[in-house]
Amino acid sequence: MANSAQATKRARQAENRRQRNASQRSQLRTSIKKVFAAIGAGNADDARQAFRDAVPVIDSAAGKGLIHRNKAARHKSRLNQHIRNL
Repeated sequence: MANSAQATKRARQAENRRQRNASQRSQLRTSIKKVFAAIGAGNADDARQAFRDAVPVIDSAAGKGLIHRNKAARHKSRLNQHIRNL
C-alpha cells in the first residue's frame, strides 16, 4: 500500500496505464487474428480488407511504444506475404 500522496498517485497512474495498454494490446491481437482468419478461409478480398484495417492499429501500437517498431514492421510484412501467397 502506498504510504505517501505521491506514491498513491503513481499507483493510480500505473493502473490506468496498465488498463489502457491491455485494451490496446487486445485490439492489436484481434486485428491480426482477423487477417489470419480471412487467410485461413482462403478469401483474398476479405484478407486484404482485414489487412488494410489492421495496418493502422499496428502502426498506432508501435507509435505509442506498446510494441517495437521492428515488430510492427515484421507483423505487417508477414501478413502481407501470406496474402500475396493466396
